[in-house]
Amino acid sequence: MASDHDTAAVPLDVPGIDVPGVGAWLERHVPGARGPFHYDVIAGGHSNLTYAVTGADGARYVLRRPPLGALLASAHDMGREHRIIAALAGTTVPVPPALGLCSDTSVTGAPFYVMAYVDGLVLRDRAAAEAALDEAARRHASESLVDTLAALHGLDPAAVGLGDLGRHDGYIARQLRRWYGQWNAQKTRELPAIDEVHDRLIDRIPPQGPATVVHGDYRLDNTMVDARGEVLAVLDWEICTLGDPLADIALLATYWTGPTDTPNAWQGSATTAPGFLDRAALLERYAAVSGRDLGPIRFHLAFASWKLACVLEGVYARYLHGAMGSRDPEELRPFAVQVERAAEQALEQASGLR
Repeated sequence: MASDHDTAAVPLDVPGIDVPGVGAWLERHVPGARGPFHYDVIAGGHSNLTYAVTGADGARYVLRRPPLGALLASAHDMGREHRIIAALAGTTVPVPPALGLCSDTSVTGAPFYVMAYVDGLVLRDRAAAEAALDEAARRHASESLVDTLAALHGLDPAAVGLGDLGRHDGYIARQLRRWYGQWNAQKTRELPAIDEVHDRLIDRIPPQGPATVVHGDYRLDNTMVDARGEVLAVLDWEICTLGDPLADIALLATYWTGPTDTPNAWQGSATTAPGFLDRAALLERYAAVSGRDLGPIRFHLAFASWKLACVLEGVYARYLHGAMGSRDPEELRPFAVQVERAAEQALEQASGLR
């Protein structure tokens, strides 16, 4: 009987993967990797492409590469992602073990890196959260998520080899410049709220304390948890840099809608299940665990909603231009609506800033 991983059974048409080229690279550079390999796209990401890779012996790996299509010059740096997770190995921040980086674009058309496979749960909606975790585990997941973020912010960047990952000052000003530039480069229509909030924020940036490593896109479904709710691995380090830790916790709160919270613009439903903390309790735990003053949090919440609108517009634009294959524009309309809701939320939050 033929093995599931016999050469004849391995699909050769995998979007973003040159199957012979990547297979040969894996066998040369990842200790113990033996092909032929199966590649399965892992659902959930809207930016870099992530694949589960299974070797002929059943060993599993994860491969990350940039999305297909035109890319912004500063985005999707595989070497940077690989460097970050390699640096965090052995710290109190759980990450998948880094196994190798390929910078040779002739292998599959773009750089990529490979991580060990982590056997855990990615919770993207309420049904998944309720099926995988009981109420006690959902509360623990809330707490573990916050505690892991506080642990990241508590690291000394220089001590883990990331002291030169970015500038140590002016984080919010640089973020506003970066995301406003990307908004203007990719926007699919005019949204005056984006411009108005940008102008309000740029004039009201609070003082920044010592820079920490900031994830930049920290949320429940960018982590893996176990059945107790403990965070096993933090994923998607694509826009990690040095900066203001309050921006990270504010973005987590912007992604978060607890069981009794008013819904945020982000449409994730996982944390609405009973047992998860509400948004205010999430912020309170972060303040208690990290010891940080959340006084400027309203500014950072407005910035987080504004940034979310800019990020989602980039996703929407890439989808419209076929980065993930041909799609009906009407099918993509929910992305446009989500951008508009995030921009409106940012405007409401920014209107109360002095």
